[in-house]
Order: sequence, then structure tokens, then C-alpha cells
Amino acid sequence: MNRQLSVIGTGVIGNGWIARALARGWNVVAFDPAPGAESRTHAFIDNAWPSLERLGLADGAKPERLRFSDSLEAVVQGADLIQENVPERLELKHEVLAALDANAASGVIIGSSTSGFKPSDLQKNCPREPGRVIVAHPFNPVYLLPLVELVGGTATSARDMEQAQALYRELAMRPLVVRREIEGHIADRLMEALWREALHLVNDGVATTEEVDAAVVYGCGLRWSLMGTFLTFHLAGGEPGMRHMLEQFGPALKLPWTKLEAPELTDALIDRVVEGCEFQAAGRPVTELDRRRDAFLVELLDLVQRYWPEAEGLEGRI
Repeated sequence: MNRQLSVIGTGVIGNGWIARALARGWNVVAFDPAPGAESRTHAFIDNAWPSLERLGLADGAKPERLRFSDSLEAVVQGADLIQENVPERLELKHEVLAALDANAASGVIIGSSTSGFKPSDLQKNCPREPGRVIVAHPFNPVYLLPLVELVGGTATSARDMEQAQALYRELAMRPLVVRREIEGHIADRLMEALWREALHLVNDGVATTEEVDAAVVYGCGLRWSLMGTFLTFHLAGGEPGMRHMLEQFGPALKLPWTKLEAPELTDALIDRVVEGCEFQAAGRPVTELDRRRDAFLVELLDLVQRYWPEAEGLEGRI
């Protein structure tokens, strides 16, 4: 059966969804009224396709299975799954999701890539089938990283979520069903905490952007890519595991090491962060950095799978 993904909004995330679906052999119909959107999408796919080939393409996968539509009403026709990726403005999402709900065939899941909004807020202007409007939050680059956070709202049924999980698995993703609605979901809340602390370290002159990144790349990041936060700390307790780790290091959680509030984004801080990142990029264009990151991720995904094969069923235990 030829599946169709309908994509609304073709920025970095929307184009990531397009590339992933094409690589899995799906047909894709996209809509974006921005001038030049179609040419930017084709350039994005051209840049991503070599990494997708190394990762492994499904039978029939090819970029030519993409076409652009000229309206919200038309883009959803024939869709098996709809993915909304418009900017993070609630009023805009309400407008777009209402149109999608009004025009999509009955029972078709509408996933929003929102990184912060709760699904119950997104469902408010969708009287036809509000339960099918859910959060389906991926991670950049969407065409390589397999995690998608699925969050249902007050109108969402267990059947809606089961249908969504099955569809995203067909896109070779690992659905993580978030147990209850919360702004920022799970992964973004964790990343934001590290991001705030990193900004403080740069703002206070403790470290440069390059030094902060090195601390992650050569330290905690290497462990996190296999075990995550909790299992990493479980090992820190030796043979007794997490209980011993908490007994030994738990009191340190009360020490004022971290800062919960983000620093004010002054012009000086912005300049320091921007100049640091430009120094790290060393004049290389983003497309070149994308390809470098993608090549690394393809190898890393293979390595994680070899050392953590049972992760195939993790979403069923969450």
C-alpha cells in the first residue's frame, strides 16, 4: 500500500518530515505559501539524500514522490497522516489546524510538530474530530533522529494514540507517548535546562561556546547517546546502583550549582554567543555542517543499535 504524508509548512522540521517519508517509500504532498518554498525543499532533500541512502532506503523510495499543493484544502486529500509544522504562534496553529480538521478525511491523524504547546490547546478550534489532533514532536534532523514525542489532548482516545503510534512506526520512528500534557513535553524541557545553564556559563565568563560544547561532546554526551540520564547515574553507584548513588551524591542536589532562570539576553551575551558559534563553524556553510552531522549520526545510530538492540521495544514500556 502506498502511504501518503501531507506536510504543511516546509521549514527545517517540515522538510525533515518530507525527507524521512520519501526515504520510507511514502508519497508526500506539501503545502507552503512562502515564496521559493518548493525550490528550498528540493535543495534540502538533495543535501539529505546521501545520508538517507547510507542509512538504508525502503523499496520504491525516491525524491520524485514529492509534489506541492496550492491550498490547505487540497494538500490533505488522500492523506494517511498529516503533519503540521507552521511557526510557533498559537493563533496561527489554530487557524491552520481548524482548516485541516475541516477538510481531512475522517479518522486521519493530524500531528503537530509543536515543541511547546499542549494538544488540548491545539484542539480547541477543531470541532469536527478534535481527538485526532495530537502533538507529534520530532527532533532535528527529523530524517535521521527516530524519536517522536506523541501527546494526546483531552479529546484524544486510546485508539487515536494507537493509530498514531502505528503510523509513525511505519516511518521508522520510535514513538514516545507522553503520559500527560505538559508545556515543552519531555526532551525539550531537558534540553532547555542544559541550554539555560550553558548560557549562564558563557554570560559569566566561565567558558566559551566551544568549551561548553566540548564538555558535552567529550563527556556527558558520549554516555547519554547510549544510556540517557538515569541509567548513566545508575552506573555511578557501582554494584548497588541508583540507590547507592542517591545516598552518596543526593545531598549535592541541594547545593546552588545550577541556575533555574535563564540569563537576560543582552546585546553583549547575544554577541558573545553568536561570535563563539561563528568561530566554531570556521566559515563552513550550514549545509556542509549538516552533511558532517548527518554522516556522524548515521554511524552513531548503527552503533547504538548494536549495543542497545532491545531498544526496539522501549516505547511499549514507557
